[in-house]
Amino acid sequence: QVQLVESGGGLVQAGGSLRLSCAASGRTVSRYVMGWFRQAPGKEREFVASIRWPGSTVYADSVKGRFTISRDNAKNTVYLQMNSLKPEDTAVYYCASGATTSTYNYWGQGTQVTVSS
Repeated sequence: QVQLVESGGGLVQAGGSLRLSCAASGRTVSRYVMGWFRQAPGKEREFVASIRWPGSTVYADSVKGRFTISRDNAKNTVYLQMNSLKPEDTAVYYCASGATTSTYNYWGQGTQVTVSS
């Protein structure tokens, strides 16, 4: 059984930083595509970043240069380092895993990120 558990969300002022973690069990993160998505109130869920073997990354234009996705294979954990946060980054952030970038089939429960102005 695959489980993804996010942590690290919280309240931060604009310009601040947070690091989200996604601990995986039942699946080796280095062998699959791991992604971060977010959903703000009243908006559709949107892609944020992904990482896949052997370590290539993709970012949404809105977060390029501010967010960094990485993974620790020994801990089977994926991270999202978020710097220079803006109020528009406020959302519930979800970790997801899939065989390809278009087939995410496992999702975490989400963690709330709130950026105050």
